[in-house]
Amino acid sequence: MNPTPPLRYSADDLCAFAEALLLAAGVRADIASDVAEVLLEGDLMGHDTHGLALLSPYLGEITRGQMTPSGEPTRLSGRAAAELWDGHRLPGPWLVRRGLDRATEMALNYGSGSVVIRCSHHIACLAAFLPRVTERGLAVLLMCSDPGTASVAPHGGKRAVFTPDPLAVGIPTETTPILIDISASLATNAMSNRLARQGQRFEFPWLLDGGGNPTDDPSVFDANPPGTILPLGGLEAGHKGTGLALLVEMLTGGLAGVHRADAVQGWGATVFMYCVDPDAFGGRTAFARQMEWIAQACRSNPARPGFSEVRVPGDRAWARRAAQREDGVGLQAEILPALQPWAERFGIAVPQPF
Repeated sequence: MNPTPPLRYSADDLCAFAEALLLAAGVRADIASDVAEVLLEGDLMGHDTHGLALLSPYLGEITRGQMTPSGEPTRLSGRAAAELWDGHRLPGPWLVRRGLDRATEMALNYGSGSVVIRCSHHIACLAAFLPRVTERGLAVLLMCSDPGTASVAPHGGKRAVFTPDPLAVGIPTETTPILIDISASLATNAMSNRLARQGQRFEFPWLLDGGGNPTDDPSVFDANPPGTILPLGGLEAGHKGTGLALLVEMLTGGLAGVHRADAVQGWGATVFMYCVDPDAFGGRTAFARQMEWIAQACRSNPARPGFSEVRVPGDRAWARRAAQREDGVGLQAEILPALQPWAERFGIAVPQPF
């Protein structure tokens, strides 16, 4: 039996709807526009746990006074090509766009540039930010962690220390960019929460229960003691994911100077972003040629049994992005019902499907 295909909506209608809700909640106009665009971009790329599914929780944070609807970040320290900002719990998608713009400016002037933001609110889908940099011929590295929570145990342990600690890399080529969006854990908090709400399980035992036993059941997070997510590499090679998490923690909380050692409260993010201009090294043309070669070498690689083709990270997201712009965005069934109460509260019409 084939599953029912998702209803499809105009990307422009969804973006306008999201922006209208944010404006009605009191978010400043430029911030509301950026947040709506970044959330939609997550859905366009297929990262639907980190797209418009986040809008209802964001609106809740705003109305409770836990997400700042307007203001500016504060530059706390810096040098010519590196800065630390306090984000004052402003919406993360807007802050990250501003930070990447600043890091890009540094890279164009000095070859590379880094911005770290502490006290940001949640930043949504990391991959959604990458094309903003790669379309200018620059490469970008983006990482974040949340000092207010923990859900991932280190390799060999059973008590949470890390968040999934995502990292993303955007690499320009001669054709479509390489867009890497991964985490230091086998699963994310958002997907774990979605499956638990729906009474479903993971396809594989990517979690540990409170006793440290592998399981595919996300309900273990509500047990006492709570379960955790396994680091990337799983039971056998989780030291690799733990090492990657420590790298993310160093570049986010370590450089921010305020993080897990400080009992930070509330849902949020500490963010590291780094932009580099290949023209400061071997040149953008040469860089793009090298990366195009390696991308095509991957795509043309003979597929092993069970695979029809070999893809480069970002291939599916880039194709899905273009297709959904043209044919409509397929939303998870629970997203618009979660936004319906907000639409009624603010008197805003919900988009209709094609």
